Amino acid sequence: MEVETAIRSRRTHKAFRPLPLPRDQVDQLLELARWAPNHNLTNPWRFRVLGPRALERLKLAAGPESAPKLDRAPTLVVCSCVVSGDPVQDEEDLHATACAAYIVLLAAHGRGLAGYWRTPEVLRTDAGRAAVGLGEGERFVSLIHLGEPVQERPAPARAPAPETATYLD
Repeated sequence: MEVETAIRSRRTHKAFRPLPLPRDQVDQLLELARWAPNHNLTNPWRFRVLGPRALERLKLAAGPESAPKLDRAPTLVVCSCVVSGDPVQDEEDLHATACAAYIVLLAAHGRGLAGYWRTPEVLRTDAGRAAVGLGEGERFVSLIHLGEPVQERPAPARAPAPETATYLD
């Protein structure tokens, strides 16, 4: 799949087939993520692929109302950013980590898989962070849902580029 086609055709999926992705397939996606641009090659991203026990801990922390949303996809990856305490580096690293997470989604799409970027409240709580081992020096960025798609998704309406871009002299 060409890059431009992948960018234009990637969609958020909330319905997946039940089988988790094989570990080697997840490893391939995470290998690609390490090529995200990052100032001074800090490699600030951290990925945690949740197994059954980690998922149960996270669902317990989420509570009965939010836990079912964690069952949507068979493979869940927590993406976080290591923070240094330097505000400029931390901002740069946060953006680099977001790029790495998007690479995972785009690479999954390029392989015919479905993905969903979420930022559930539970991973901003002490209990949720503890459930997945997020340390004090890490900032939660996204919970990536991955799996085989159940259906195709149409393209949503997007603002034309001239509405969001300005050329300055």
